[in-house]
Amino acid sequence: MTWTGGFGRACGWLLDRIVNGLALTRISPNALTFIGLVINIIAAYFFGHADVTNAGRMFFYAGLVIIGAGIFDMVDGRVARRTNQVTVFGAFFDSVIDRYSDVVLFFGLLVYYARSNHLRYVVLTAFVMVTSLMVSYTRARAEALIGSCKVGFMERPERIVLVILGALFNHWGVMAPVLCVLAVLSTLTVVHRIQYTYEKTKHFAPVSDSNQLPQYVVQQPVPPPIAERLPESYASSAVHHHH
Repeated sequence: MTWTGGFGRACGWLLDRIVNGLALTRISPNALTFIGLVINIIAAYFFGHADVTNAGRMFFYAGLVIIGAGIFDMVDGRVARRTNQVTVFGAFFDSVIDRYSDVVLFFGLLVYYARSNHLRYVVLTAFVMVTSLMVSYTRARAEALIGSCKVGFMERPERIVLVILGALFNHWGVMAPVLCVLAVLSTLTVVHRIQYTYEKTKHFAPVSDSNQLPQYVVQQPVPPPIAERLPESYASSAVHHHH
């Protein structure tokens, strides 16, 4: 067994223990999702309150906090399955909260760059914020029409990993190139999803009246089951139920 395989098994074992413990508390998976957002707000606070004298340290703290938020992001769906609290609303709620979590992190970076008078990085961060939302929006909108649209590389897990790396190693100025990478790859993902959706829908019959679109969509092949159309952070877990 390789050391990477052993590390993966150890992380899986630890995650399973966390899920088991949370399942015993009967905590609502929606509560876990919301706690993840609150933790990301704390990370954004660290970003926003950094300055030229302590940016490396504050960004490092933010990176550690985002890792903590990621744990809640990983376990909410697993807890839902373990406690049989699976429902469509859970997926909807998780997706909405994920968008807030993304925005709040970039908003913290916006505040930092604005306070540091780095206008170009303010613009870059704002652009990354918009493209991160568009990556999710294009998928959601496309899947309302064609059932599945998972093409493109830069989904939320990859985005969060890059932000964590940028935060942990910003002492060496890593965050700025990370934002550049996010801007390029997120834009390519959006373009890819637009192109993919066009290819999948170009053979559909034209719609003369936009009000006819819902009926038109209903006439298309039935989308796959909800378990196959979960939001990005739920890709490997089920939707959950809020009591």
